[in-house]
Amino acid sequence: MTELTEVRKNASVLWFRHGLRLHDNPALQEALKDNDVFLPIFIFDGKSAGTNIIGYNRMKFLLESLQDIDNKLHEVGGKLSLFRGNPVEVFHFISEKFNLRKICFEQDCEPIWQERDNAVKKFCRENKIECFEKVSHTLWDPHLVQKTNGGVPPLTFQMFLHTISVLGSPPRPIGDVDWTLVEFGTLTPLPLPHNLHIFQHFPTPEDFGIYPEEKNGDRIIQWIGGETQALKHLKERLKVEEDAFRKGYYLPNQARPDLLGPPSSQSAALRFGCLSVRRFYWSIQDIFTKIHGNNQVPNQHITSQLVWREFFYTMSVGNKYYDEMERNPICLNIPWKENTKGHLELWEQGKTGYPFIDAVMRQLVQEGWIHHVARNAVACFLTRGVLWISWEAGLKFFLKYLLDADWSVCAGNWMWVSSSAFEQLLDCSHCMCPVNYGRRLDPWGEYIKRYIPELRNYPVEYLYEPWKAPIHVQEQAGCIVGKDYPQRMVDHLQASEKNRQYMEDIRNQLMNPPPHCRPSNEKETREFMWCHDNCFDH
Repeated sequence: MTELTEVRKNASVLWFRHGLRLHDNPALQEALKDNDVFLPIFIFDGKSAGTNIIGYNRMKFLLESLQDIDNKLHEVGGKLSLFRGNPVEVFHFISEKFNLRKICFEQDCEPIWQERDNAVKKFCRENKIECFEKVSHTLWDPHLVQKTNGGVPPLTFQMFLHTISVLGSPPRPIGDVDWTLVEFGTLTPLPLPHNLHIFQHFPTPEDFGIYPEEKNGDRIIQWIGGETQALKHLKERLKVEEDAFRKGYYLPNQARPDLLGPPSSQSAALRFGCLSVRRFYWSIQDIFTKIHGNNQVPNQHITSQLVWREFFYTMSVGNKYYDEMERNPICLNIPWKENTKGHLELWEQGKTGYPFIDAVMRQLVQEGWIHHVARNAVACFLTRGVLWISWEAGLKFFLKYLLDADWSVCAGNWMWVSSSAFEQLLDCSHCMCPVNYGRRLDPWGEYIKRYIPELRNYPVEYLYEPWKAPIHVQEQAGCIVGKDYPQRMVDHLQASEKNRQYMEDIRNQLMNPPPHCRPSNEKETREFMWCHDNCFDH
């Protein structure tokens, strides 16, 4: 470590926000140029990395990711400094200790970060500090995608695919850092301005006043944050992808969703940037080419989940109201119901009386992650499917509890499923059945039994509709509906039909609908929702 001296050394700062990794990190590479003293930092400013709304599991995952970076830096003689305060004030403090020459960071393209980043860029201009913003959280620069599309976001996924085809393939990941000549700086903790704090020990969620939910059960699936775990899981995921390619299909998570097995999703690692999206994308593309050679050309469909992520990022650029309904220019203003009879709270607590819906919501709060097919089910149930409650309430809950809750991607998914945007104009014909959808995914009800232990002894024929079980069956199973497990809050058959009529009436009344983002065809809608015909039968 280089000790602070009277002569202020030139210093370069790498400001971690997302992008919590050392591999494929262009901002890191830029910060290490010119052999300046290197200062890697993270700032808890109440917003960065989505900490303005955050639950215990997600904060734990974030801190584990930061700890993993710190461990890796310790191996090469360095340290990750953790601050709490305003970023501009943090950089002002550092500039008093060092001759701060440049600040480097990964681009956060979403508009919610614009005010923060503009303030830092202004500070750099006023103090003649170089500022480098590198694109690596996304495959393509969303601003460039919009520019290529005539300065406006592409309104359909097919338009988006056309635009990125004009731009060409995304960049490949860059090489790893050679740490042998890197000189780390040391930030002495005192004296600090009263409005800044530098952590002397690695914090826990409790240090931020965030505690485990009392209603949480034990986490059956353990998610661990950090680059080390992300790269380990990447190897496992690529084996799954390769096996699927050899058997003649792709998107194995979508084609054969597994609610019970160890999840192979990389969404949480991508959300915090523990895994490079470019490494993930090109690894899959290269495996496909290795197996099929020149017989089949790899395309965006084999990585469509990553491309959908890009689409939602691009749609949110320049739209600071993207997570709202009324002020959002692409969102339909649907007259959702108020939270009558505490229905929202029952949905959040996993007490709707519909076992599949309740199992999903309980897993979400316990573990911080649920499969994409399960997300669609509970989102449809809350909004146009059954309860007719605004998607904004669901988004807020997901942003707090989902490990991979991503402002633009999460909001985009909620708008789509609720028919508010990204869907044929209020065409509510595809409405997920909260009974048959679960049966299709988990015929024997093992998923329900895992997360709703009170129903473990129910016969499978009543497991998805326990209110239909005769009283003697309920007594034998040790679970009386209405006492040990809640009665269903509404009749989904009646509610879905009523909601369908609501949508039709609203559509007929629309005189000047907003510029609405729609799927290109019915196939695209079905692929997005990941379901078969019998999932819609009530």
